[in-house]
Amino acid sequence: MKPQPFAVMPDAHARALNVVGEKITVLASNAATHGYEVFLQQGEAGSGPPPHSHDWDESFYVTRGTIAIGYGDEVITATAGTFVHVPAGTVHHFQFGPAGGEMISVTSHDGHASHLFTRLDEEIPPGPPDIGKLLAVAQECGVTIAGPDAPPA
Repeated sequence: MKPQPFAVMPDAHARALNVVGEKITVLASNAATHGYEVFLQQGEAGSGPPPHSHDWDESFYVTRGTIAIGYGDEVITATAGTFVHVPAGTVHHFQFGPAGGEMISVTSHDGHASHLFTRLDEEIPPGPPDIGKLLAVAQECGVTIAGPDAPPA
């Protein structure tokens, strides 16, 4: 079936998923676009994922606040208007700055981020996460959490 045009108005956004302290709204899923995915990601100070990698490209466009985004051996402080692209397989991470922040993220064709975010919302309640369960959900969804000694990709 051919993808159809659609619009997602602010009053029709899906419920924001709670993803280990970050609020992620699915604006366009793989099922809707038949390809890429688009998300609105909002985080409080200090929230964000640990170093990880997956088999889809991911791009971030910061719309509010500051977000430390790391990839390889580099960490940048991204402010509103900054665009960052992370190719598939690259170990990367980010952390929202002191006043929190917001960004739009886009995955490449056949990304599975919406499945990952939905599973994390279902399995990991608010508060300090159960690390074992977090690692299991990440692995189930094709995400590798990098250990402290993992080489940057």
